[in-house]
Amino acid sequence: QVQLVESGGGLGQAGGSLRLSCAASGSILSIGVMNWYRQAPGKQRELVATILNGGSTGYVDSVKGRFVISRDIPKNTVYLQMNSLKPEDTADYICNAHVWVRGREYDYWGQGTQVTVSS
Repeated sequence: QVQLVESGGGLGQAGGSLRLSCAASGSILSIGVMNWYRQAPGKQRELVATILNGGSTGYVDSVKGRFVISRDIPKNTVYLQMNSLKPEDTADYICNAHVWVRGREYDYWGQGTQVTVSS
């Protein structure tokens, strides 16, 4: 069994910063792409940032220049550094990873961590 556990959410101030972490654990052979999604009440889940195992990154336009995704491969951990926070960043942030286990790739999801940004 593989689990993804997020941490670092909470209350942030507009213009401030938060850093989210997501650690994968279990019988992991390797991890490919890792992603951060977010979902606000009444809205569809949105891909915020992605990072490939080669280090390439991508972001939704609304967070470009403000958020940075990174990963620590030996620790099976992905981070999301969120800077210049805006109230519209308020959402549940969910970690996602494509994990190789026992000869096949599985799609795993974390439990989510709430981020609330006040003005």
